[in-house]
Amino acid sequence: MREFVVEADGGSRGNPGPAGYGAVVLDAATGESLVEAAEYLGVVTNNVAEYRGLLAGLRAARELDPDARVHVRMDSKLVVEQMSGRWKIKHPDMKPLAAEAARVFPPGRVTYEWIPRADNKHADRLANEAMDAGARGDQWSPAGSTAEPDAGGAAGRRSGAARRAGAAVGERVAQAARTGAEAETDADIDADADTDTGAAADVRAAKTVASPGWGPPDMGAPATFVLLRHGETPLTPQKRFSGSGGGDPSLSSVGREQAERVAASLARRGTVQAVVASPLARTRETAGIVADRLGLEVTIEEGLRETDFGAWEGLTFGEVRERYPADLDAWLSSPDARPTGGGESFAATGERVAATRDRLVAAYAGRTVLLVSHVTPIKTFLRLALGAPPESLFRMELSAASLSAVAYYADGGASVRLFNETSHLR
Repeated sequence: MREFVVEADGGSRGNPGPAGYGAVVLDAATGESLVEAAEYLGVVTNNVAEYRGLLAGLRAARELDPDARVHVRMDSKLVVEQMSGRWKIKHPDMKPLAAEAARVFPPGRVTYEWIPRADNKHADRLANEAMDAGARGDQWSPAGSTAEPDAGGAAGRRSGAARRAGAAVGERVAQAARTGAEAETDADIDADADTDTGAAADVRAAKTVASPGWGPPDMGAPATFVLLRHGETPLTPQKRFSGSGGGDPSLSSVGREQAERVAASLARRGTVQAVVASPLARTRETAGIVADRLGLEVTIEEGLRETDFGAWEGLTFGEVRERYPADLDAWLSSPDARPTGGGESFAATGERVAATRDRLVAAYAGRTVLLVSHVTPIKTFLRLALGAPPESLFRMELSAASLSAVAYYADGGASVRLFNETSHLR
């Protein structure tokens, strides 16, 4: 039975960002390079690119010999541990890729080994060549050859002049393929230089040890979102619909006092490292008061804006019930229903908030960031973290100037740490 070694790598320049992968299939006994594959992927996360590199390498090996045994070597601890079955796969983007990779060869015919980045230079070079080609608007092709797409959509080739490893390296490759030996020491981990946030995620994930019950004891420093609802506006005490399609009210005097109290409380804690706010006036004003106290700048994020309530803007619930009873009943019954007059559905808000969450988790990995937003987006962050149904939005109370918090870990998991905290206002 033939034995192959697959070395694979993936990276993104920004996480997510312009990404690519590289993979090479080696003869296990000699270290001879048999097939190379690489592809520019567009904008995806670092971990998705790593999995796509794994898939391309496995498919290339199967084309050479579907009956072979394969030993995979990667510098992504996350992918190696997940594919070896020691770590759970929680992130929805990873699950289908891992399942697809597991189907390329029958169970038991593929083993996995983590290697330092310095030992994965061939695949790393291919991944960077693919990203460079994508930046130029070109398709990757091997130097000095004409590439043809393989079955997985990657550009690949068989080497004309075979690359041979040194005797010691060849023996190590062959031995690793025969024994499936794993390199598991955290001290040997090299961070992936393609993206700082991707590297940090891999290093944090590498510290995880599979354990029963409550799960891994240490996932490293998460990205922590402290979710602050803005202070009161003149509409808040009257419980009127106030979204992103209305008059964009500013804070009332009470709202400004609430923002000052929040700022003092957060300054005492001293944990917030960045401030991001919705573009609406009430959130920008709240964020500005807090940021001034903390000595930080405010970054505006469009995805944090409130839902557009259409014709209901400025009305109380009772007034909406009186004027638009059928539309209100539909809105209360389905997340896909939109407020009268072309407002935004809760389903659309959920998609927007989820995309914003992913961008911010990547941008602030390992940091604590204050997100100044509104009732619906904050409830949506919490609902998504808990895996709760859309109707849960109607079962949460969120006070003006309240604090909630969610932590996001390297494995894609989330933990709600605080909800509707208002002790700083008393």
